[in-house]
Parts: sequence; C-alpha cells; structure tokens
Amino acid sequence: MTQAIVGKWGRNLAVRVPFEVAEQSGLKEGERVEIETRDGDIVIRRSKVSDEARQKAMRAVEDIIARSKGVTLGGISIKELINEGRKR
Repeated sequence: MTQAIVGKWGRNLAVRVPFEVAEQSGLKEGERVEIETRDGDIVIRRSKVSDEARQKAMRAVEDIIARSKGVTLGGISIKELINEGRKR
C-alpha cells in the first residue's frame, strides 16, 4: 500500500498522488476526478471511468430487457426486477 502526506494548498488541503498509483490507474495531469466521503473514508474516482462504466451498464440493462421479453422469475418480469433494483 502506498502512502501520501496531506499538505496545504492555499486554504485547501492537498494530497499528491504517487507516480506508481497514477501510472497504474492511468490518471493523467489535468484529468477531472470526483471526491466524496464514504463512512469516514475519502474516495477519489476518475470521472471519465465512472461515466463510461455507467453507460456500459445501461447498455447491458437495455440488452437484458430486450432479451428477456416474456421471461419471468416467479411471475415477475425481468424488467420489473431491474426497475425495482434501480429504486434502491
């Protein structure tokens, strides 16, 4: 596990991404990232990767729905199951 030190950049705090981490993740200078907290941890996610993954998942959902016409699971259609999952 790679470690970094939190520094100060103006009024903000900053973390330098070590070269090895940037190289392994494909992170480039100037690239936008999303930052959020989750259960007290800091999560940094590449925006572009998230958008691409979301689009790929939506295409997969559309494909599943198209292939499952008339197929049910205990009387519930696949489309209904997917829509229920989206609500959560």
